[in-house]
Amino acid sequence: MNVIKIGSFLSLGIIFALTGNPVNALPGQRTDQVAAWINGHPTLRPGIGDGLVVRKSDTAGERFTFQATVLPPGSISYPKDRSTIRSERIAIHDQVNGVTLERLEESLRTVYGPQIYRDYNSAQFVYTYPTPEILDLSRRKNLPLWSAEQGQLLSGEQYGYWIEITQNDSGKAFIGQVTVFLKEDLGKLETELRAR
Repeated sequence: MNVIKIGSFLSLGIIFALTGNPVNALPGQRTDQVAAWINGHPTLRPGIGDGLVVRKSDTAGERFTFQATVLPPGSISYPKDRSTIRSERIAIHDQVNGVTLERLEESLRTVYGPQIYRDYNSAQFVYTYPTPEILDLSRRKNLPLWSAEQGQLLSGEQYGYWIEITQNDSGKAFIGQVTVFLKEDLGKLETELRAR
C-alpha cells in the first residue's frame, strides 16, 4: 500500500516538474499565494525578506522593481480586502540603456508568460496620454513636463493594463512601469488619469 502511495506522489511530482508550475500569481489571488509565486519565480528571485516587493539593482543607474499590492492602481485608497492582491507593478529605471515600450512589454512577457502577454496584446485601448490637446498646449506654453509622461490604459479579457514611460527634458526615457490590475479598478484609474 505504501508503495502505491509513494509511486503516485512521485508521479505527480514528475508531472509538475515537467509541465512547470501551473499556478501564476495574479491580481485577484491571495497574498500568500502571490508571495509563494514570487519566491519560486526564476526571473524575480527575491532576496530574503522581500515578500511582495522585489528590488534588483545592477548599478546605481539600473533598477528593477516588482511589487504586488492589495491596493488598486493610481491614488491610494482604502483596500477592500487586505488578503487579496489587486495590482502588480513592474518598474524599470535605466539611465544606461533607457526604457522603451518594447522593453516593458518584454518584461511583462518574461514575468507572466505567454497567456497574460496574449491578453495584453489583444487588449483594447481605453485611454492614451498625453492627449493631442495637452501636447499642443505643452509646446505653446513651453511646459515640457506636461508631455513628459506618456501612457496607455488598456482593458484585456482577463485584466487591465497600465503602461507609463517618463521622459526627461531631452526626450529620453529612463523610467517606465507596467501594471497589471483587476478590471473592476479600470474606471477608478481612468478617472484619475483623465483628471491629471
